[in-house]
Amino acid sequence: MHSANIQQRTHIRLILLASLSLASPLFSGETPAPETTRVFDNYIQAAEARNNEELLARRNFLWPDALPEPERERTYHLLRRQKTIIRHFPSCASRDCANIPGGIIHDWTGITFVHGVTLQETLTALQDYDRDADYYRPTVLRAKLLSREGNSFHVFLRLKETRVLTVVLDTEYEIQYLVIDSTHAASISHSTRITEMENAGTPQERSTAPKDNHGFLWRLNSYWRFYQADGGVYIQCNAISLTRDVPTGLGWLAAPFIANVPRESLDFTLTATREALLKNFPNKPVK
Repeated sequence: MHSANIQQRTHIRLILLASLSLASPLFSGETPAPETTRVFDNYIQAAEARNNEELLARRNFLWPDALPEPERERTYHLLRRQKTIIRHFPSCASRDCANIPGGIIHDWTGITFVHGVTLQETLTALQDYDRDADYYRPTVLRAKLLSREGNSFHVFLRLKETRVLTVVLDTEYEIQYLVIDSTHAASISHSTRITEMENAGTPQERSTAPKDNHGFLWRLNSYWRFYQADGGVYIQCNAISLTRDVPTGLGWLAAPFIANVPRESLDFTLTATREALLKNFPNKPVK
């Protein structure tokens, strides 16, 4: 009876998380065209429906689980050797679904493994958002936990990316965590504000006017899963972002930033997360 009650409470919490994830948060600041937003929101709805279905059914909790043998075992072997693996899994059947009117949807999923840490240690470290500037420098210049209520977090991050162009963004996120059981957890992060900054870090610092916004990042949603096994924790992240399309005649300047940053940022984030956890919890065996 006790086990049944626990399963029922977990099922209810997952449904609540599903409801939260499907609700589009208000997005302030510079925004894409209405048609671009509509198509992106439809894409997110399909992606989150699939994510919630997998969480509820506990099916393919990590993407390597869906691979045929021996590819599945080979992938887990690479992860246990401290590799970060990034793959493209578009949330639609068409290969061209990412090319939408006025924008591009970037959809990447990555996974890494951290030996010697527990699920609880992993969640505690990741929820210490005031330290993100230490964990993820130089991409994160500033970080601050704005508020917390239970497992819900409101976080500010100042981001910097340099790929030919240098772009500084002030961003805010609503993040919800769910502990499913003693070895499984998940989180969902929605950007609620993304503002491009000019002359960042100087007395002349100011927000870019909407008409001058370059659209290098309009939206960023992240879907994390955590699984404790094999003497450590597997950490998986699906990052879905929306940027402007490549401007005609400026592909040589903007394309490297628009095309490469989403994948490289996810790779950097997962690798930096693993390194931060290994530094915080060195040489400690986990059952």
